[in-house]
Amino acid sequence: MSEENNEDGQGSGNKRRRPIDIVIAEKNPLLMSSLIKLFAGDDRFALVATTPDGERFISAVERLTFDVAIIGWEMPYMDGRGVLQALQGRSAAPRVIVYTGSASPEIPRVAMSLGAAGFCSKSDPPAQLLETVAAVADGRMMFPFVDVSQLANDPFSGLTPRERELLAALASGLTNAQIAGKLDISLNTVKFHLKNLYDKLGVSNRAQAVAHYLKGREGR
Repeated sequence: MSEENNEDGQGSGNKRRRPIDIVIAEKNPLLMSSLIKLFAGDDRFALVATTPDGERFISAVERLTFDVAIIGWEMPYMDGRGVLQALQGRSAAPRVIVYTGSASPEIPRVAMSLGAAGFCSKSDPPAQLLETVAAVADGRMMFPFVDVSQLANDPFSGLTPRERELLAALASGLTNAQIAGKLDISLNTVKFHLKNLYDKLGVSNRAQAVAHYLKGREGR
């Protein structure tokens, strides 16, 4: 009966005969508990592991084999953007769904551009998340309407709040160590964020990033 539900529920021609293996990365323990119960109640899915942050999720990717990941966008140590960037180029990477409560229209666009396979809002009914995971496991892309061309119009629109803080700190002349102290984060975390920041702005060093920042402010 389980196999019939899997095939009927996911469209004709689908030959999946086993549960969809998933891993969830979510910082909120109460929401994580609800998600565990949600997926336990649907035999299309098998929950392989859960992690509270992006860094431990990447460790799970290195240790485990699974089909679909459900990740938050704002997570400690490594956010959703960092996770997607870390997965780029991995031949056996799982398909990723970004699951967030943020209402920012930029997140689906950025997630898609970084290789995510789907997006689901925490304000959507729980059944929507289940169907999104099933569709993504079946090879489909599941996003709200996304105009990816808009990503190129404003390079600052895709920056996280932390990256905006770092960019402003760079423009004020602070060193990496001073930025770490001001934002109460480690020096390695500063370097990680700066690398992502440079990649997004299409620059290779802090001088170019600051010039980009100042030019952007003049144009506003």
